[in-house]
Amino acid sequence: MTLRTQYILLIILLHLTTLVLSFLIFDDNKIFFIISEAVILLSLYFSIRLYRALVQPLQLILSGVEAIKNKDFNVKFLETGKKEMDQLIDVYNRMIDQLREERSVQEEQHYFLDKLIQSSPTGILILDYDGLIERINPKGLDLLALTKEKVIGQDIKNIGHPIALEAALVPVGGAKTISLNGLRTFKCQKSQFIDRGFRRQFIMIEELTEDILRTEKRAYGKVIRMMAHEVNNSIGPINSILEAVLFYKNELKEEHRVDFEQALKVATERNDRLNLFMRNFANVVRLPQPHKELYDLRKLVESGIKLMKVTAEKKGIRLFSDLPASPVQASVDIYQLEQVLVNIIKNAIEAIETPGGRIELKLDKSPTSLIVRNNGAPILKEKEQELFSPFFSTKKDGQGIGLTLTREILMNHEASFSLTTREDGWTYFEIVF
Repeated sequence: MTLRTQYILLIILLHLTTLVLSFLIFDDNKIFFIISEAVILLSLYFSIRLYRALVQPLQLILSGVEAIKNKDFNVKFLETGKKEMDQLIDVYNRMIDQLREERSVQEEQHYFLDKLIQSSPTGILILDYDGLIERINPKGLDLLALTKEKVIGQDIKNIGHPIALEAALVPVGGAKTISLNGLRTFKCQKSQFIDRGFRRQFIMIEELTEDILRTEKRAYGKVIRMMAHEVNNSIGPINSILEAVLFYKNELKEEHRVDFEQALKVATERNDRLNLFMRNFANVVRLPQPHKELYDLRKLVESGIKLMKVTAEKKGIRLFSDLPASPVQASVDIYQLEQVLVNIIKNAIEAIETPGGRIELKLDKSPTSLIVRNNGAPILKEKEQELFSPFFSTKKDGQGIGLTLTREILMNHEASFSLTTREDGWTYFEIVF
């Protein structure tokens, strides 16, 4: 029973009781009866006025509560001229103004935060209370190479991406640097925030590859230029001195002349090899930006096979190609890319230690990709992370220049690439344009 109903019943009961009692004195004192009836009517009048005075604020409060319940903060009341009522209206109106202002601020902040997350160059994954992915921004999808449908509502450990698996192991408040195939480097951070009194986690994934490679190249570029300068300054004068000394060979006895000439020749050849060695290093630093033009990649594969066929056959290795019937067009610097392909095939030949090996080249149109695989010695898992590190080599006498130069050329072409030994025992070099 509502308060209003209780009040009406009370007024009716009181006035009916008073009316009945007044009828009891009707025969004894008519004047008093008339006065009592007038008092009852007057009481009834004031009761109705009091009812209205009490119910109106109550209705006002109920209307305000309903508006707040519906999150409608635009409902305001006008003053009535009654002091008590106007005080209540003033308090309500000020409260509504404050709520509306706070909601506007929250909506603006939420909109700004949402835009910030969506446009952030850092991948952001927001987890729900159960630790499942609730939101992910476009950069996060790009880094994980997944669609939104495959991510939302999933446990981050079950996505199947190596970055996600590593990020799941990062403790709250911690950070971890992750390297994929020794080429792409990522930094994962996990933190938390309070949402409606409960803790929720979010993960930030930032790619550091470009910054690291830029710093790396700047560092080894400076060292190489300094080394090349010193070597070139030394080799020229030394060769001149050797040639000058060779002029006096005829003054030696016949039995010493051949050894003397041979020693100077060996020293000169060694200087030339050192000079070539430094030029190879310098080529990595001086690599020009690619001059791209539309080219049929089938011709590139055929050209690479022709160039390396003789070298492969000398070791008893056969080259095979799987090419589409129609052209596979890509915008590339054909001269730089040919150098990449020759280097890949050369490394594959060197990896096959016994006759009868196979090197297979496969070109696909969708997506445009080239795979060079061989059945030679596998790459050890612990070495995969270092393959594209500057001047790292698994060969005994290797300088690591080939893969470093390959990395630079492919990155300048904005191509993604990987080198790994898969479960079938074959080693794959895959390039996606």
